[in-house]
Amino acid sequence: MIFATPLVANLFYKYGAGRATVAASFVVLLASLDMYYHLPIDGVYYVTGFTWYFIVMVSSVYLASSLYSVRYLAQSDLRFSRSVYYLLLNLFVVSMFFTLVVGNLGLMWVGIEATTVSTVLLVLIEQSDIATEAAWRYMVIVSTGVTFALISVILVYYRLGTLSLRENVGPDLVLSLAVAIGLVGFGTKTGVFPANTWLPDAHSEAPAPISAMFSGVLLPVALYVLYRLFVIDPLRELYSWAAVISLFLASIMMVSQSNFKRLLAYSTIENMNLALLGLVVGQPLGAVLLLIAHAFGKSGAFFSSGALFRLTGSKEIRGYGIWRLRYLPYSLILSTLCVTGAPPFATFVGEFLILSSVLRYSGWQFVIVLAGMGLSFIAVNYHVTKMVFRGEDTLGVEDRLMGVISLAMATVPLVLGIFLLWWLP
Repeated sequence: MIFATPLVANLFYKYGAGRATVAASFVVLLASLDMYYHLPIDGVYYVTGFTWYFIVMVSSVYLASSLYSVRYLAQSDLRFSRSVYYLLLNLFVVSMFFTLVVGNLGLMWVGIEATTVSTVLLVLIEQSDIATEAAWRYMVIVSTGVTFALISVILVYYRLGTLSLRENVGPDLVLSLAVAIGLVGFGTKTGVFPANTWLPDAHSEAPAPISAMFSGVLLPVALYVLYRLFVIDPLRELYSWAAVISLFLASIMMVSQSNFKRLLAYSTIENMNLALLGLVVGQPLGAVLLLIAHAFGKSGAFFSSGALFRLTGSKEIRGYGIWRLRYLPYSLILSTLCVTGAPPFATFVGEFLILSSVLRYSGWQFVIVLAGMGLSFIAVNYHVTKMVFRGEDTLGVEDRLMGVISLAMATVPLVLGIFLLWWLP
């Protein structure tokens, strides 16, 4: 169902592509939720409870982005037709689902590469020379990284004679080399330093719903693959320090940003590497909670950025005085508080669990991570506060549907966080 439905929607390429995509995304979400009652799945497909959370994340953001795109594209000038946009969006979603459910590391690599092919045109679909440059940089850097990922896959096959997913094979020089190279390869798509420079460029120039898909679910899907490679021969020191350094550098970059979408992109790098660190130090629950809350919160933030761009024609961080609007100030504040880990959002619960495990694992890493998180919290919320409460711009009429979707996505992590804080011991 999750494969076939978006592809069936593409049959309406010429007529009603938007409505067909919205309908398909709704069916996919229902099918994803129903999958829970059939777990675990082990055969041609490999789906565990851990995998299921990622599938639900993708299907939820797919539905929200499809609904948001209908109104967003009605006010956009596209280099390609709207039908091409929905065609690429559906292929993008199918490639992510394929990556998550296959039980073969080589096919997962194929799925990751397919996400790149299906998203390059989505980055430059709005007419902009900067978007063209960002798409080119995205393609070159990510394709190079995925080449390293292929080398790691080849080494795994050379040593094990199979690419079926395994865990804790044991210490081995060839496997250690494969896992180390995979950190560079799959880490490129995840946002691990140093091959993460494509991410702010692509996120800032893509249409808002595509930026939401990038940050909310594409990077977690790549993180899922990286983790599946990591458990074959865990190199905890290498992976944990790579995550810590990536997180801290992203936090520093947030301070000097002048483009709101680039600010959100660096925030995504921080969150993805914190989730990676949680998985590495043995805190999968905290990592999953962080990723789920981030998927909704960051999607709400990028949807808010799209609504703001429609009103002002600008992505610059400056005072707009948007506190007078009906939906945008609330969605913007809630979503940025969510992605920076403010209580009682679910991100706070996930980050608390991860930090408690990091403290037991390494005191130095705990101090660096805590400093980076504090810096990012101050930087992001300072910039957003300035955009909301300063300035006296003359703003147009806010789009109701875009505002409601943005606010709804930002509210989900808040409700989930309140429930978790009440339920967890």
